[in-house]
Order: sequence, then structure tokens, then C-alpha cells
Amino acid sequence: MRKPGQGVWNIIRFNWHFYGVATGVGLLLGVLAAYSPAAFRLYTYALLFLVASPTLVSLLVSYYVYDTSNLYSLGWLNVGDSNDQKTVVNIHAGFDETSELLRQHFAEAELVVLDFYDPTQHTEVSIKRARAAYPPYPGTKGVQTHALPLPDASADLVFVLLAAHEIRQPAQRVSFFKELRRSLRPQGRIIVVEHLRDPANFFAYTIGFLHFYSWSTWQGVFRAAGLGVEEEKKITPFLSVFILR
Repeated sequence: MRKPGQGVWNIIRFNWHFYGVATGVGLLLGVLAAYSPAAFRLYTYALLFLVASPTLVSLLVSYYVYDTSNLYSLGWLNVGDSNDQKTVVNIHAGFDETSELLRQHFAEAELVVLDFYDPTQHTEVSIKRARAAYPPYPGTKGVQTHALPLPDASADLVFVLLAAHEIRQPAQRVSFFKELRRSLRPQGRIIVVEHLRDPANFFAYTIGFLHFYSWSTWQGVFRAAGLGVEEEKKITPFLSVFILR
């Protein structure tokens, strides 16, 4: 069971250096605004607003997405009877909040968990803190995106939840999805959940939205890998689901 506020609290504690700096700058600007000459006070308050508002908006949106939406309840998932799935694969990039949820949802299936975290490429300190706080799901295998240890036509469902954008090189993304296609049974599906580089996520995360990819970029990756989009939906205005065949 997820705890109340767990999602936004994880963001704060894994990125405390950023929020510490933002808080310090905000307090400094607040003091300057209180004691600066009247002629400069408006400009100081404007700077304070520019620092504080994006930070607060991003936290509020994150709380909405990760703590109040049905993202982690899997209420958005509609892929038939969960008892019909024999092999379910969950692939992440070093931070796994979903394998236990999938284990509960697909209780009769074999669950394979793969982690493509590479410390030489994924150098963000937030991921290192997350890995220290959340031990890997039992049996998790470390993998490379271009060579997944999955037999051909072996998977009924493959989940890539908030992880595929961590593959930063275009050719590697295509190679990864080709590997997923190879692993699928004829009626299997790949479930991809991502933030997009779009106006909604710019509103939420300002320049942080550049860490994500656009809708057209993902469509190009899927086509290049020989996959078709069976269904596309929104969990929230900030999260997109692509169900691929």
C-alpha cells in the first residue's frame, strides 16, 4: 500500500539539493523584499514569484499525478482478464515502485523484472538516492537495452512505466523497442507510460519538460520498431499511456 503523499515526498527527498537551494533563494529574496527600498521592492517580489511559483506548481502537479490519480492503482489498465496473462514483464531504469503492484494485479502470472540502470549513463544523484531507499524487487535482473534476456515470443504483457525516456540515444530507443517486439507473443501488448514534452508538462515543470520526449518522437520510435499503437489514453493531462501491438 502506498502511503499518503508518498509520491511527492519521494520527489522532495530524492531531489532535496534542488529544493534546498530554491528555499534558500526564496527566503533571501523575501528578506530583501521586506527591507529593500520601496522603489526596488516590486522587482524583488517579482523575482521571488519567479523562483517560488514554478517550484510550488511542480510539487502540486506531482502530488496530483503520483498521489491522487489512479496511476498506481492501475485503474487505467484495460487489457482483458488478468488471469489470462501467463508472463508479465516489468522494465524500469533503477527505481521500481510498480513491480509489487503488478505482482498483486497479475497474481497468477510469472513476473519478470528487468532493470536497465547504468551508472555510467544515468548519473543523476536522485536515482542513486532512490535506489538506496528502495531495494530491488526480488529476482530483478540488470540488463542492457539492446539485448534483453527474454526468449522470442514469450511475453504476454510488457510494462515500461515512466522509464523509457531514460534511454537518451534515439538509436538505442529504437533498438530497445525492437527487443520488446521480439519478446511479445502474437497477441501480446507493450504498455508504455510517459510524460510528454508538451504544453501541459511545460506548465508543470517549465524547462524540466525537456527531459521528456514529444508525442511525435514516440510515434517515430514505435513505427521504427515495427509496433503499432492499439490505444492511446491519458491518465491525467500530464501522463500518456501507449498500448502497443
